[in-house]
Amino acid sequence: QVQLVESGGGLVQAGGSLRLSCAASGRTFSGYRMGWFRQAPGKERAFVAAISWSDGITSYGASVKGRFTISRDNAKNTVYLQMNSLKPEDTSVYYCAAQYGYSSTYYSGAYQYWGQGTQVTVSS
Repeated sequence: QVQLVESGGGLVQAGGSLRLSCAASGRTFSGYRMGWFRQAPGKERAFVAAISWSDGITSYGASVKGRFTISRDNAKNTVYLQMNSLKPEDTSVYYCAAQYGYSSTYYSGAYQYWGQGTQVTVSS
């Protein structure tokens, strides 16, 4: 059974940084794509970033490109999201997700497994 546990959220001032972690367990994740999504109150869940577990290829949403970096540590089975130059509009619950089969990178419905989410709040 796949389990994804996020951590690292919190309150930060605009311009600051946070690093989110997603600890994955339950199976070998080669062949998986790992993604980060976010959802603000009253809005749909939106793609943030994704990384292929096997070869490290990354993708980013337009609003975070150049500010956020996704990475993974194979030995620790952990995926990270380094968030720099944070803006108030980055305030959301951030979710880690896992997808087997390399279908759509950007569509949340293509991811089979989800964590519980971690709150990120950026104050102005």
